[in-house]
Order: sequence, then structure tokens, then C-alpha cells
Amino acid sequence: MYSFRNDYSEGAHPVVLQALTDTNLEQTSGYGTDPYCAEAAQLIRDLCKAPEADVHFLVGGTQTNLLAITSYLASYEAVIAAHTGHVNVHETGAIEATGHKVCTAYAPDGKLTPSLVESVVNGHSSEHMVAPKMVYISDSTEIGTLYTKAELVALRECCDKHGLLLFLDGARLGSAFTSPDNDLTLPDLAALTDMFYIGGTKNGALFGEALVLNSPNAHFRWHMKQRGAMLAKGRLLGVQFKALLTDNLYFDIAKHANDMAYRLRDGMAALGYEFPVPSPTNQQFPVLPNDIAAKLEAMGYVFEAQEAVDENNTIVRFVTSWATPVEAVDQFLKDLAACK
Repeated sequence: MYSFRNDYSEGAHPVVLQALTDTNLEQTSGYGTDPYCAEAAQLIRDLCKAPEADVHFLVGGTQTNLLAITSYLASYEAVIAAHTGHVNVHETGAIEATGHKVCTAYAPDGKLTPSLVESVVNGHSSEHMVAPKMVYISDSTEIGTLYTKAELVALRECCDKHGLLLFLDGARLGSAFTSPDNDLTLPDLAALTDMFYIGGTKNGALFGEALVLNSPNAHFRWHMKQRGAMLAKGRLLGVQFKALLTDNLYFDIAKHANDMAYRLRDGMAALGYEFPVPSPTNQQFPVLPNDIAAKLEAMGYVFEAQEAVDENNTIVRFVTSWATPVEAVDQFLKDLAACK
């Protein structure tokens, strides 16, 4: 009937697709040196109020995380992440494959705190161990939670105290920033992080992430080329981000994804289902009886099991997107009601 598995099942927003079509036969230089990438990068600098920021366009989240981390670390240095962090759980050891260790801290809400960061730093005290050098966080997190400005400021102060870099994974930044619980802005991220990225793949682009470097790295493009991240037809990324970030489209469609998630959450809660992981974003984590989940899957609904509660119940993940129709959410709720 409908897939709630992720927020990138569909292609591109029609405005993005039209922009790609309109520019399809234009000839431009390659490897991100074209006018569209330049215009999109300047648009991002303006939105971030960061005129000195270096902006690079990459194809996907894992690639962006790998490059952002490995290009700033010496061979003996490591990155700190929550145990739920994407670089720890869902990237097939991409960071470790480059020789850098991911040092994790258990974070029940998916968020790192200064005390968690310091617990890892204090546990690596000699040349016989890797040296933590970077803190990796995501907003929204892998379990849908958000960082507040106060929390980010505290992490920045902690990183400064211990000589650490701060990197924010923004694969779902649109959903985070359009949540009513959010109090962060793009200028905040530019001021408080060493690097962050604006995710396009999960919010209306065919593919692509915009990485904003607030700490200089003169040879970042060398790292891109070496890791296969320098796209010959790089203008495809610039065209998409220019379309997404013009006239607030990026945040308008992210808000729709959140609105659909809240509609789904409120409808399920009204039917008596519990949400042990409160999420103010487009990822929702209800507990479903296994027999109910099986009935829904038999109807054709798609979602992901996250964690068994007991032998009869499982926490599952529902994700809505910029393209999720209201009708799909309402039909699901009707079918769920009929399963009880």
C-alpha cells in the first residue's frame, strides 16, 4: 500500500527535476567548477552568514561523513560518536576502513554531551591508544531527537577545551530545522561547528549533500579526488541545491515531511499505541504487537523493525518524506484501526 521505510524512496521534487531538465543541454566545466555550483555555494554562504566558509557538493551521506572525518584526522586520530551514530552503525565500517577508529559513548537519546565526550577523551590517555580528535553528531539524530542551541554551545566549549573538532551530520537537517522543538539556525551551525552538511538526498534531491567547512582545509579537493568523490558532472549537484535553497523550498518540503509524521504519530497514539522514543521529527518509533505488524506488512505497508521489546512486541520505525501524501497516512491509520 505505501512504504514508510525511509525518506528517499521517491526521486526528486518537481522543481528540482525541472531545473535539471532546463539545464540539461548546457555545457559547463566539470568537477564542481561550474557556475551552478558556484551560485549554490554562495547561496549557502549567504544563508549561513559565513562568507569565508568553504562549500563542497558530494553525492551521499556516507561519502560525506568519510571525507569530512578522514580529511581532518592524522592516521593515529579517532572520532567520537554516540553508539547510535550513523558512522558507527550504518556505514559498513567506512571510517575504520580508512584506518580511523570510531570511539563510541552510550547515549540513550542519541545525543552526545560534554560528559560523554570527556569520558572517551579521558579513556585514551597515552601513545598506546588512538587519540580522539573529532566529535561526530547528527541533527536530527538517528532516533529522531534534536540538539538545542544550548547543547551545541556546550559541546563547542567542550571541544575547544580538549582540542577537538566538531562535525555535524545534517542528512536530515531539513526535518530538524522545521521541527517546532528546534532553536538552531544555519548561522548557528556555521559559528559553532568546524563542519556540517545540508542533506539533499533525504529532502527533495535526486542525490547530494552540501558540506560546509568552517575550518580551513586547503587540500580538501585532493581528498575528494582520491576517494572518488569528485563528480565529473558536478553541476548536477549545484543545480539541485540552487533549486532547493531558492524561495525556501528546502524547508517548506521538510516541514511537510514533519507534518505527515505528526499526523501519523497522533493517529497511532489515539489508537493506543505507545512511542517510547519521543521524536519531534519525521522519524517515528511506535511499539507494535508483532501480529499487528505482520498484518500491516501483508497489506503491503513497509516499515523497519528497530528493537524487540519482548517476544510479542517490537519498536518499529516509520519515516515520512517531502512526498508523503496525506491520503497515504490516513489510509494507513484506517487500516491499522481495522487490525485491532
